[in-house]
Amino acid sequence: MTARHAVRNVVLVHGGFVDGSGWQGVHERFVSAGYNVNLVQKPTESLVGDVAATLQVVAEQDGLFAQVGHSYGGVVISEAGQDPKVGALVHNAAFAPDRGESVTALIADPPPSALVPPILPPKENYLFLDRAVPGLPRR
Repeated sequence: MTARHAVRNVVLVHGGFVDGSGWQGVHERFVSAGYNVNLVQKPTESLVGDVAATLQVVAEQDGLFAQVGHSYGGVVISEAGQDPKVGALVHNAAFAPDRGESVTALIADPPPSALVPPILPPKENYLFLDRAVPGLPRR
């Protein structure tokens, strides 16, 4: 991409089990550097719903933009990143699945040093973290 086509718009997509407020510091840095920044506040109830929420923000972009996804947000931007205005996909400590690959498949056989979220099997189509794992906040 040449300087003439430089991306000056950024769409931030949060991961699972959190909301968009985690991007506050990143948002402030991008804005202070002159970028136009939009944050997707996705419902995190289904991949389809999360992609739909992201595509609503994508539709509002004026010109090229970079989509940045953290953790599960990487799956979302991988799905929503087909728009021709997407100048870059940035997977920030994020899942980057191949076509048809799920997060479950990605964490099924991790490298020995990988940090794997303690996601329990789905219950009524919802995912939960195993709160018995040390280091996770208690409810």
